[in-house]
Amino acid sequence: MKYQIRDKSLITGNKHLEFLYEFKNFPVFIGCTSSPEQEDVFADMSWDICCESGIIQLNKLLPLDVVYSEYHSEAVGGVWKDHHLMFCDFIAKYKPLNVLEIGGANGFIAKNYTDNYQSKWTIVEPIPGFEGNDKIKVIKGFFDEKFTLDGVDTIVHSHVLEHFYEPVKLIEHIGTFVKPGALQIFSVPNLYKYLKSKFINTINFEHTCFLTEGLIDYLLEKNGFEILEKNYYKEHSIFYATRKLETRKEEAGLKNYYAEHKKMYLDFISYYEKEIKRLNKLIKGFDGEVYLFGAHIFSQFFINRGLLKDNIVAILDNSPNKTGKRLYGTSLFVDKPETIADKEKIAVILKAGNYQDEVRGQLKELNNKTVIWE
Repeated sequence: MKYQIRDKSLITGNKHLEFLYEFKNFPVFIGCTSSPEQEDVFADMSWDICCESGIIQLNKLLPLDVVYSEYHSEAVGGVWKDHHLMFCDFIAKYKPLNVLEIGGANGFIAKNYTDNYQSKWTIVEPIPGFEGNDKIKVIKGFFDEKFTLDGVDTIVHSHVLEHFYEPVKLIEHIGTFVKPGALQIFSVPNLYKYLKSKFINTINFEHTCFLTEGLIDYLLEKNGFEILEKNYYKEHSIFYATRKLETRKEEAGLKNYYAEHKKMYLDFISYYEKEIKRLNKLIKGFDGEVYLFGAHIFSQFFINRGLLKDNIVAILDNSPNKTGKRLYGTSLFVDKPETIADKEKIAVILKAGNYQDEVRGQLKELNNKTVIWE
């Protein structure tokens, strides 16, 4: 496979990088598939850290058509629904007239917004999960330096910035794409909180850099965006409302997070080395059925780290699009959570990050005999 080598810091542009950690033979696609197991592709997931800024970044990037080979951005569940509704209300405070949404996925934000507020809305998305309607135009494609669209006064994106291989260039391009006074309103995962809480979905082949709040603030300031407002949705996301200024600042203040971020990531690795041993011991000593929750990076990570997968019956997931399919990079198939409802002796491994409380409650409601290992 042909990698794109990332040998310069995304923040400083310098080569003052230090190797941090590598996961050998990790599945290249974070999702489910109907293809045979022998067609799965694996690659080493290798991380560097910038010594001048502290950004952690993937040093070998996979082709985009490999990483995003199939649609899998359902964002199901109450946490995501509340996020989208609150984000729509956040956007509405600024009364945009002509919105371009980068990476609209299944169109939930666009549909909810245009159902409740007045605005012209266009989505640009490489793998759309929504065809558009009389209020929303969908353009299949990537937002890059070649993309143009007249009359846009507001750029919107949600959980997109961290997916771009060159997020700095995305912000730079938005800065040249819109006129002074135009808005950029976006939501990003609170990756600092994710890693602090040891969430498995912090960085991976899709989230290719540890783009934290302090670094995002710096990039906005450097590229001529004034932060009008920030809101925090739980420890899940940060909402930004920003405005393009007439001129960029000559100098923006960059804080170095190297020591803090390095310690956080190595603590994360050490924690899961112990967790795998603990979970394997529990699995061996349990005489009922064992399931994993989350047909996503959560389960792929555990299996890559050495979880006893042969003792796992299946993976539970709330996405109807994943039911009956196989989790890419594994031999395990996906069942609906309702499959555990009548089981007498069952255990579920649950490490679902921000969705932990929601899923735990769901599993216990389905079957109060369920043993949950978390």
